[in-house]
Amino acid sequence: MKLFSKEQIYEGDKLTTERQNISSTDLMERAGTQIFNWIHMRMQGVQVPIHVFCGIGNNGGDGLVLARHLITHGYNVITYIVNCSDKRSKDFLINYDRIKNVTKDWPKMLTCQADFPEFHPDDIIVDAVFGIGLNRPPNDWVTELFQRFRASKAFTLAIDIPSGVYTDKAVEDENAVVHANYTLSFQSPKLIFFLPETAKYTVQWEVLDIGIDRDYLMQTDTEVELISKFEVLPFYKPREKFSHKGDFGHVMILGGSYGKIGAVNLASSAALSSGAGLVTAYIPKCGYHSMQAALPEVMVITDENEKTVSHINYDIEPSVIGVGVGLGTSIETAKAFESFLKEYKTPLVIDADGINLLSKKKALLKSLPELTVLTPHPKELERLVGKWSDDFEKLKKVKAFSKKYNVIVLIKGANSITVYQDKLYINTTGNPGLATAGSGDVLTGIISGLIAQKYEPLSATIFGVYLHGKSADISVEDYGYQGLVASHIIVTIGEAYIDLFKKPEQPAQQEEAQNK
Repeated sequence: MKLFSKEQIYEGDKLTTERQNISSTDLMERAGTQIFNWIHMRMQGVQVPIHVFCGIGNNGGDGLVLARHLITHGYNVITYIVNCSDKRSKDFLINYDRIKNVTKDWPKMLTCQADFPEFHPDDIIVDAVFGIGLNRPPNDWVTELFQRFRASKAFTLAIDIPSGVYTDKAVEDENAVVHANYTLSFQSPKLIFFLPETAKYTVQWEVLDIGIDRDYLMQTDTEVELISKFEVLPFYKPREKFSHKGDFGHVMILGGSYGKIGAVNLASSAALSSGAGLVTAYIPKCGYHSMQAALPEVMVITDENEKTVSHINYDIEPSVIGVGVGLGTSIETAKAFESFLKEYKTPLVIDADGINLLSKKKALLKSLPELTVLTPHPKELERLVGKWSDDFEKLKKVKAFSKKYNVIVLIKGANSITVYQDKLYINTTGNPGLATAGSGDVLTGIISGLIAQKYEPLSATIFGVYLHGKSADISVEDYGYQGLVASHIIVTIGEAYIDLFKKPEQPAQQEEAQNK
C-alpha cells in the first residue's frame, strides 16, 4: 500500500475534483459522510454527548459535515469552532452555513480557555481541528484545550491525523498534541502512524476510502510503502518439480565466539528453514562439536583460533554470506574482518558485531559490495550513521547513508523499515514477543536464505522481514509475548510461507473457530 505525502494528497484532491467534475466542497461532503457512516454503523443512534471540535480549515470543514449528519440523524451533538486564526477556508465557510440550516444550536465559538466546555469520561470527542495542514505550533490556549481532552479520559476520535502532529517533522511539544484513541485517515495511512515518536498519539487507526481518482493512486510513485501479505506475495518464487538443493543456493553464516555460538546456530537454522539449499557455518573451533550435534543439516568450517574468528579462509563458493552474529569485536577479529571485506565480494548480510566493526572503522564501508544488507538494532544504527534528534532526522540520515554506499539498511523496530536510497518499506507483521535474544540472528538467516534462492537483496530484505514477523505472529498464539523465544520463530517459518496463500477467514468462519 502506498503512503502519500501531504503534497501528494493535496494534488490527489485537486485532480479528483477535475477528473470527476465535482467541487472541492463535494469532495469534503464525501469525506465527512464517510466518517459519519463509520460512527453511525457502530453507535446505531446511542445517545451519548458527542463533542465535535472543528478548526477553521478543511479539516474543520470535514468536522462540520460530520456534525451536520449526526444532528440530522438525531445524535446528541455539540459543535465547536476552534477559532485560532482569522483565515478560513472556502469549504469551511460553506459547511459552516450549512450546519446552521439544520439546527438552532449553532456551533460554539472558542477563543480562549474561558470558553472551554466540560467533558465526562463517557463522552465522545471528535478532533477535526488541524489535520495534515498544520505548519506551526498551536496557540497556548489550543494546547490547553488538547490537554483537557486527554484529562477527560473521554474516547477521542481524530480525523485524518491527531491535531498537533506534523506529517513531515517532529512534534515540538507533546502536550500540544491530541492523544487519540482512534484515527480515521483518508485514503491511505500516514507515515506518522509507524514512527515510534509519533505513533503514540493514536492507539488505533483505520483508512477510509473517499474516492480519490484511481488512476492518480495507481500511477503516482510514493517514497513510502506499507508492506503486507499482498505486497510480498508477488515476490514468492515457487519451486519446480525437478529442482534440487543446488538450485537454492549456499549460505555461509560467519560469526560466533566463545559463549556465542548459539547466534550462529539460530542464523544457520533460519537460513535452512527459509529455503536455502545448503548452509555452512564458519566459526571458531570451540563451537565445532555443539554445531554439529545441534544442526546435523549444517556443514561447519572452523577458524584456526579456539575462541574467536581470527583468520577467515575458506575454499567453498557461497551464494551469500551472513556475517556478524556473535562474532565479537576483538582486535584479531577486527583485522580478520577487514581482510575479509577487501578480499571477498560475495553478497553480504551484515548484522550485530559486523556492524559494530564497520562503525569502528568506517573506511571499510567503501569495501562493501553493492546492495549489501545491513540489519542494525537502534544503538548499532546510531554508531553507524550518527545520533539523531528525532525519527525524521533518523530517516534522513539513513537514506543519505544508503545512497552514499549503495546499501540496504533495515531499521529494526515495532514497524521495521527497510531503506534503500530514498524509498522506505514499512513492515506490518511482528509483535512485542520479538524483543527477545536471538530474534535478530534469525532474521539475518532468513534474509541470507532468500538471497541464496536468487531473490534480489532488496526483495529478500522486505520479504524476509515480513516472514520473520509473520512467523512470530503465528508462534505467539501458542507462547504469548513473554514465552516467545527465537527458536520458536524458526519452527513457524514454514507456516508463514503457507499463510501467504490462505484466504482471509469470513466472519462466520472466525466465529466458528473461536467457539471450538
